[in-house]
Amino acid sequence: MNNKFSIGEMAKLHHTTVKTLRYYDQIGLLKPIEVDPKSGYRYYSTEQFEHLHTIHYLKELGFSLKEIKEHLENRNIDAFLTLIEKQKEWTEKKIDELQKLRRRFQHRINDITSARQVDQLGVVSIKKLHERKIVRLKETIRTERELELSLRHLENQAGLKSAIFIGGVGLTVSKDNIMAQQFHEYNSIFILVEEGTNSSVTTLLPSGQYACIYYNGNHDDSASYYQILLQYIEKHHFSIVGDAVERTIIDHYISGKREDYLTEIQIPIK
Repeated sequence: MNNKFSIGEMAKLHHTTVKTLRYYDQIGLLKPIEVDPKSGYRYYSTEQFEHLHTIHYLKELGFSLKEIKEHLENRNIDAFLTLIEKQKEWTEKKIDELQKLRRRFQHRINDITSARQVDQLGVVSIKKLHERKIVRLKETIRTERELELSLRHLENQAGLKSAIFIGGVGLTVSKDNIMAQQFHEYNSIFILVEEGTNSSVTTLLPSGQYACIYYNGNHDDSASYYQILLQYIEKHHFSIVGDAVERTIIDHYISGKREDYLTEIQIPIK
């Protein structure tokens, strides 16, 4: 019995479970050297330690149990190198995806941090804004239900799991609706995206001058602030040249305090 270990001992020595070892036996990945015909107890030997260690190592690298079994049954240098190359490519892809996600979260952190420093609410300012890359879904949105459904569709289109946390969600109001003072009918929803996003699904918010206003509230509170913007634009002899951009930066998903809510409206002018 010096070179035989029960399934419990084998599991404890290799930081795994009895259930896992039984499954490996069932699929033929690691069979015990002996099974007691009376008790059904499984026994393993020291020669199998490295075998189990290899299974664990390849699992950590991301190989499936099927791939591990195929390798162990047909040990071949070329085949193993192919597996390693394949896993290296997969790892590099995941690193790239995580780096993009990290940048998105950092943008969101910067976004919210800057928003908390806004001290002039309800005051119009003129900003010169650069082009902004977006993923956009054009459709009429009038209700909260339509907004949420459109956001889910847009997240799927952009390949984002939660735009709320990644940030950059906005709505647009057409120039015609602004002039008709129909401020709560949106003609699109969008997500701001970064460089490297698939160009086939992105478009641009144009660069130029924008009349902008921050206010404490969400989309439901926008009407009076559109009126302030329109009065300012008329008073200073500007003209509206495109769709308004409306973006709630802090809302009930982020804070339970309504006094923290912050939305910005931007109307392109010349």
